[in-house]
Amino acid sequence: MKVSKMSKNNWKEKIKPLIPIFSELGFILEDDQPHMKGERPFMQAVTTKSGQKFILLAHRKSDGEKVVIKATRDSAGAEEIKHERVCREAIQDIVFAYKIFFTPEEILFTKKGGYTISVQKYVDQKSTFLDRPLEEQFSLALKSFKSQESTHATTYRHRKSIIKTFGKVDADWYLESYKSFQKNIKEKLPEDKKVQELLERGGISLKENYEIIKQYSNFLTHTDFVPHNFRIIENDVYLLDASSLRFGNKYEGWARFLNFMTLYNRPLEDALLFYVKNNRTEEEYTSLKLMRIFRLGEIIWFYTNLLSKTSEDLKKLTTLRVGFWSDVLEATLENKQVSEEIVEEYKKTRDQLRSEDEKERQVGLH
Repeated sequence: MKVSKMSKNNWKEKIKPLIPIFSELGFILEDDQPHMKGERPFMQAVTTKSGQKFILLAHRKSDGEKVVIKATRDSAGAEEIKHERVCREAIQDIVFAYKIFFTPEEILFTKKGGYTISVQKYVDQKSTFLDRPLEEQFSLALKSFKSQESTHATTYRHRKSIIKTFGKVDADWYLESYKSFQKNIKEKLPEDKKVQELLERGGISLKENYEIIKQYSNFLTHTDFVPHNFRIIENDVYLLDASSLRFGNKYEGWARFLNFMTLYNRPLEDALLFYVKNNRTEEEYTSLKLMRIFRLGEIIWFYTNLLSKTSEDLKKLTTLRVGFWSDVLEATLENKQVSEEIVEEYKKTRDQLRSEDEKERQVGLH
C-alpha cells in the first residue's frame, strides 16, 4: 500500500456503520472529527498490524455531555483498548506512588455490533498547554515528570504488582532495540552513510553508558508524553493515553517531550535542559542525553520504514523528516541543540508539503 495524497481519505464512509450503533447506545457523533483527518489514519494504516481503530468525538443524547469514543472490530485493536482501560484503572491503585495521576472518567465500556467500544468523558481545557505562559508550562511539565518519577519499583513486591499491567523494559532492552533500529535503517537506506555514522555513534554512547541507563531504570514513565496526549484542568494533568505508561528509564518520557519541544517550543526545551543540568547529578543529565539518542533512533527508523510505503508529496515529507531528526541526533551527540535555522527551514518545507486536511488537524492539536 502506497500513500501519496491525503485527499484520498474517505473517513466519512468508514464511520457510517458506527453511527446507528452509537445512536442506540445514546451518543451522536460530531460533524468534525479531527482524529480522522490528515496524516493520522494513513500512518496508522501503514505502520500497525491491527485494523482501523477509530477515535471519535460525540455527545450524549440525554444531556449533551461531550465524550471521546474509541471503537474497533479488530482483535489487536480491541486488546489495545482493553489494555488502556486496565492501565487507567491501575494508576489509581499504585500504592507506592506519592501522587495521583488523573485520567478521564469512563462512561461506558461495551461490545456491540462486532465492535469493542470505550466511551470516556471529554476533558475540556480553557487553553492548550502551548498557549500558556512559559513559566506555567515549565511548572506543569516538571510536576508531571516528578509525579512519574515518584513511582519507583524498588522492591520485588512492587515489580510483581505492576509488571503485568504496565510492562517493564531494562537497559538491555534499550540497547537491543537501538541495535534493531540501526540494522533496519542500514538495510532500508544503504546509501545514507551520514545517518549510519550518526546511529553508530549513538550506539557506542549507549553501550559505554550501560550502567547509567540501568541505574535510572524501574521508574514509571509515559513514553508518549506530549501535549496532545494530556489536558490541564486547574493545574492538574489528565493523561489521555494511559497505554503508553510503562516502567523503564526515568528520562525516556523526558526525552520524548524534549524532542517534541525542539519543534514546538525551544525556550521550554532550553529551560528543562538547564534544570536537569543544574539541579540533578551529572549521571542523570547523561541519562537524559542517552534517552534522547534512543528516541531519536526510534523516530528515524519510524520514518525510514515509511519511505517505501509512500509516494509524491508524502514521500518527500517523509524523506525530509528522516533528514531533520538525523540533524537533531547529530546535535545531541555533540552536546548541542540543533540550530534554529535548521528547525525553521524544516518547518517551512514541511508545511508546504502538508495537505490542507493535515494543516487543519494540527490547529489546536497541541
